[in-house]
Amino acid sequence: MLYWAEGAKARNAVYFANSDPDMMLLFKRFLCEELRVVEADIRLLIHCHTDNKTEIHRIENYWLSLLQLPASALNKTQIKQGSHTRKNILPNGICSLRVFNTELTHHIYGAIQEYGGFDNPAWLF
Repeated sequence: MLYWAEGAKARNAVYFANSDPDMMLLFKRFLCEELRVVEADIRLLIHCHTDNKTEIHRIENYWLSLLQLPASALNKTQIKQGSHTRKNILPNGICSLRVFNTELTHHIYGAIQEYGGFDNPAWLF
């Protein structure tokens, strides 16, 4: 159900983004323990509001350490330009976990529909 609210609705990838560390840990645990995704298949993408290289490195290490993923899981961090005047900037950015697997994506969509008691054929492409 969490994926229904917070996940991207892509056809061939499970894509879940949030800034809450507990939510990200829960989703990673769901992927690994319930869906049997191996950690080598998980990719990490970070969006942040800084162009300070030291701060970017700190944010990347924060998420890698928290989620216990190797540096090889990290995709290029996305920097939001022009946000220096923005208030309430998320100190650790937004973390995205991605698994590129069409079968897994359809499994999740099917489970949501079964649990919710509805059909949405467009989700199953």
